[in-house]
Amino acid sequence: MDPVRLPAGPVVLRPHRDDDIAGVLDQCTDPETQAWTTVPSPYTVAHARQYVREAVPAGWREESYLALAVADARSDEFLGTVDLRLDEAGGAEVGFGLRRSARGRGVMTAAVRAVLEWAFASAGLDLDVVHWRAQVGNWPSRRVAWRCGFRVEGTVRGLCVARGRRYDGWIGSLRSGDPREPGTPWYSVPTLRGVRCVLRRFTDADVAAVLVACSDPVTQHWLGALPRPYTVAAALGYIQSREEEHAGGRGIYWAAADPDTDECVGSFGLMDIDQTTGSGEIGYWVHPDARGSGVATEATRLIVRHAAVPAEDGGLGLRLVTLRAATGNTASQRVAERAGFRRAGVWRAAERLGDGSFDDLVGYDRLTGEVTTEA
Repeated sequence: MDPVRLPAGPVVLRPHRDDDIAGVLDQCTDPETQAWTTVPSPYTVAHARQYVREAVPAGWREESYLALAVADARSDEFLGTVDLRLDEAGGAEVGFGLRRSARGRGVMTAAVRAVLEWAFASAGLDLDVVHWRAQVGNWPSRRVAWRCGFRVEGTVRGLCVARGRRYDGWIGSLRSGDPREPGTPWYSVPTLRGVRCVLRRFTDADVAAVLVACSDPVTQHWLGALPRPYTVAAALGYIQSREEEHAGGRGIYWAAADPDTDECVGSFGLMDIDQTTGSGEIGYWVHPDARGSGVATEATRLIVRHAAVPAEDGGLGLRLVTLRAATGNTASQRVAERAGFRRAGVWRAAERLGDGSFDDLVGYDRLTGEVTTEA
């Protein structure tokens, strides 16, 4: 099989050439490429020459590894590579990477879409399915896959192998008849500013505060699903898993931070967002040092306001926000009432507490049509 040339908007996919060797070396010695791919480490110019002159041509001859250079459509400068690894049964796995200078401009999304169109076309490879995989944590790769319509099927333990070690990995699929657009939202985390707190994205620097808060006896009592004992690993896992919720279109999670010190004083989430029904549920915990300060009420109001703002204006455009609290958790119920929620009902013995007992669960709701931007 001979290499093809595919136009892709701002870039073109073309055969590799000798003058791409310096660009391949630049790409493969970049720390991000070294961290997330299986390229040799250290990567030398000899590796780049062998790849361009031997590995790529052999892949096309054997119809097993079809790699194309991603080049600037105007200057023809080498920017990266996209490839398909064929499985001889109507399927392939896509791989891709960019030089640092080309990242963040939508270049790879355009390139992958072009190679997918060719892969599925009857005049191209006429494939039935293309798979994508990446190490857990490689969010740029996952975002490209999401933009191109891949359905992330889940996380597989030990899926990826690099330099003799196994790593957990994501795997996604795209069938020939699937749309080439995202099937679910990927929620951003807007910074919401109040007087008592700032709602912002979690960072690994919040681990210590999460550990203290989630080890606290009061938090442990009302949140029965928390690990016991609560460890540093559990805190880090919680923070890192929030991005999974954003990427899966299920919810948005914020760290409530002190406006002056940026110390994490709580966790707030708008969970189970359902765009079909226009609803979502607020959940939270507050660091023991911040209880009684009004942080929870203010943060809840900020989230409700964000939920009420139309999507075209940067909000979520939801019509209904709910909140639930155990009957004995009067502090949480006061937060709901102060934030304008109305009591909507009680589920008997529906909440499992930290000591293994069950409490009634009180439901609250608020229609966002009742919210003003000044609320």
